[in-house]
Amino acid sequence: MQDVRQKLEMHIAEALRVLGEERGVPVESLPQAFLERPRREGQGNWATNVAMQGSKIFKESPRKVAEALVERIPTGGSSGIDKVEIAGPGFINFFLSSAWGHQVLARILQEGENYGRSDLGKGRKVQVEFVSANPTGPLHVGHGRGAVVGDVTAALLEYAGWQVEREYYINDAGLQMEILGKSTQARYFELQGKEALAPFPENGYKGDYIYDLARDVLELEGDRFLSLPLEESLEFFSTFAGDKVLKTIERDLEDFGVRFDVWFSEKSLYEKNMVPSMIDHLKGRDYAYDQDGAVWFRSTSFKDEKDRVLIRSNGAPTYFASDIAYHKNKYDRGFDLVIDVWGADHHGYVPRMKSAVEALGRDAEDLQILLIQFVNLLRGGEPVAMSTRSGQFETLENVLREVGVDATRYFFLMRRCDSHLDFDLELAKSASRDNPVYYVQYAHARICSVFREALERGVALPDSSTCNLDLLDSPEEQEVFKQLGIFPEEVAKAARDLEPHRVVFYLYDLACAFHGFYNAHHILGEAEEIRSSRLLLCQAVQVVLRNALKLAGIAAPEQM
Repeated sequence: MQDVRQKLEMHIAEALRVLGEERGVPVESLPQAFLERPRREGQGNWATNVAMQGSKIFKESPRKVAEALVERIPTGGSSGIDKVEIAGPGFINFFLSSAWGHQVLARILQEGENYGRSDLGKGRKVQVEFVSANPTGPLHVGHGRGAVVGDVTAALLEYAGWQVEREYYINDAGLQMEILGKSTQARYFELQGKEALAPFPENGYKGDYIYDLARDVLELEGDRFLSLPLEESLEFFSTFAGDKVLKTIERDLEDFGVRFDVWFSEKSLYEKNMVPSMIDHLKGRDYAYDQDGAVWFRSTSFKDEKDRVLIRSNGAPTYFASDIAYHKNKYDRGFDLVIDVWGADHHGYVPRMKSAVEALGRDAEDLQILLIQFVNLLRGGEPVAMSTRSGQFETLENVLREVGVDATRYFFLMRRCDSHLDFDLELAKSASRDNPVYYVQYAHARICSVFREALERGVALPDSSTCNLDLLDSPEEQEVFKQLGIFPEEVAKAARDLEPHRVVFYLYDLACAFHGFYNAHHILGEAEEIRSSRLLLCQAVQVVLRNALKLAGIAAPEQM
């Protein structure tokens, strides 16, 4: 079933076709109509500047083109258009009739959990790689924000017709794992009063969890490492600690409602010789070369200030080489689009990575990067310091335990991911309108309560074919219709522009519209005809709230 926007676009396209036929303008030369929401009240439900786009083509002023198009656009009846007006130099504003609201309601009840789905992705394959925190310590709230952004982005893309795969890149090779091993090793010796034999590294991880890891080693292995050279036992400590931390990360993410299809080990890049293979591929395309005993990426070909080292003169690969090999592997797996969710501190790395993607033979737009800004966690109005290395940070686990999964997910989505976020723990726990997640979930619970009360009174849910929806003509009811109608376009825009925050923005607007309607009008206490129509409206709101909450990974409670 077409939505209102699609119908309007169809009417405009037909008017353009007819006008073009009359003026001798071929179809392929006609402009494409783009609809947008007017910025001010009183300017209609939709607007288009297509007359301005067509001015040169039809060799008339935008106003004249607009007048000609308006004459050819139907109004009234099943068109859903009440009137069409021309504004300014040639904008065309559309005012929708109550019939469009009826069509929206029918579509929602017909499509149910599929309302809002689209085929934007056309079955293409996309990989979303997110979190990918080093397995050197527990997840903190910054990781949690990236987890929700990646998870909801993936859900939106699935809803928009993409084949989606969620991936976690395990940074289990390199210096950080060695530092984790040395930190655990030092605490192991310290627990046995032998700290002088294994001094704690200057750049080591200082959190209490390191002591926990050391105790686990002591319980499992006893004191056998006291008699071994430090270098000989370091690999054990690094691997043991990394595996234990990764299991904790997996558990926290599962508790947070975040799942991954693939856990990709950085070590596998070297075990399967993917880095040398990538180097050969770049050399074959003249984007890598040997000089001074090292291998270089010709990044100056992509407006970089200098070429970048891939393999150092000592034979050690750089992080950049690993990242290029990893992304080559992604495209080799058949993904049409790759989306990475990174911390905002990596913003300077984005152009270099896009250059590497081009050097591999892909379009730079085949890689999209979402940058996650910092979370300022507040407790009693005071910021909580967070630093994994110093051990001063608030773990995601603790936040989930204190405020719950739903509130945490919602709050992490309340701002664009590239904007700083203040997370007020006390607000997230409050049961008031000031707490947006409570306010949204309460709208769903309220509808469930209405239906329970109706059942107790022996009032059955109505059949849409028997309801007189013309009775739903109050400003509050029309606002609910408006919010219900824009859900598909909001979801499509969120998926197309990779903007998961739009989901909770929409949820709040829909909840506001419903609470406004509920507070202004009786439902079960009205005469049967109006009662039935309002129950049907409630049913549609319930469907859309559930769909949007599911996209956000947030529960739709029936009681609160």
